[in-house]
Amino acid sequence: MSQTLQASTLRTQVSSIIHAAGSTPAEAEQVAANLVLANLSGHDSHGVGMVPRYVDAVVEGGLKPNASVKVNLDAGAMLALDGQRGYGQIVGVQAMELGIARAKQQGSCILSLANAHHLGRIGHFAEMATARGLVAMHFVNVLSRPVVAPWGGGDGRFGTNPCCIGVPLAGAEPFILDFATSRVAQGKMRVAYNKGERVPAGHLIDEHGAPTDDPGVVVVPQSNGLFGALMTFGEHKGYGMAVACELLGGALTGGGTWHRPADTARTVLNGMLAVLIDPAKLGTEASFEKEARAFIDWLRQSPPGEGFDAVQIAGEPERKARAAREREGIWLDDATWGEIVESGRKVGVSIV
Repeated sequence: MSQTLQASTLRTQVSSIIHAAGSTPAEAEQVAANLVLANLSGHDSHGVGMVPRYVDAVVEGGLKPNASVKVNLDAGAMLALDGQRGYGQIVGVQAMELGIARAKQQGSCILSLANAHHLGRIGHFAEMATARGLVAMHFVNVLSRPVVAPWGGGDGRFGTNPCCIGVPLAGAEPFILDFATSRVAQGKMRVAYNKGERVPAGHLIDEHGAPTDDPGVVVVPQSNGLFGALMTFGEHKGYGMAVACELLGGALTGGGTWHRPADTARTVLNGMLAVLIDPAKLGTEASFEKEARAFIDWLRQSPPGEGFDAVQIAGEPERKARAAREREGIWLDDATWGEIVESGRKVGVSIV
């Protein structure tokens, strides 16, 4: 049956599964909190629905519980780190804590993180940086079954390769732009498939390269054993951004790029290049704060377009969703809830 659960209950249940899969209690709680935060933020694609895949990845050996980030290079304002296949919610936070401290000290930090298991919602890391007054830019690649087609191509050749930019705004909530370079995130197709929904035209091609509205083509193997693919946003523009994320997040970090046939592994590895800047040390802090707020105010003065109540900036929909879902609970469809229950059974945990 579908469930509507309070965030605190869901955190406890997910933590029990992650703990039983081999994590320390502290690690399990942090991973669970991060996943539930994604659901609260309205991004169910990066939320607790990932638990079954994480459990499978631990069994495969591709996800290493209790791993910590390793420093391969410390060159002052440059850090090269290895996640050692640990939970992205753990090693990603560890990496950002190191990078934030260095940027506050040096004024900036270029941070590379290789071999992290699924980092989840990249906006979380930008929120960490903006909370400390830093500008943050993140370029991420995905080493897993390629699910996105290149512009002009007919099958999957790379992942959803997210890009994220966070900008602090004096006296206001930050600007947090966090998007997949595909039209939608792969996880959103899993959610749509589990709900039995179709998707708008222009999002997908099937295993033959033809347009389709069936999200199942990128979730389960089709009749010939092949998968379809997601399309990039903005045609050649999103495609170019996806390639940039692969080159920066994968090749430059040392984590590697995808250039081999697809497999059925459940492990999802990410590489991330992050650039952190402290406006206070750049010498433009006063004008930055003034001009940034003036521009945001200018945007908000635009009269609402047809079908809209007001102009929003990136990050606002997530903050509104958190407030609503904290009050009303988090709804999980039948299929997703069943998969989570089954993942608990695999590690000896019974949840209802």
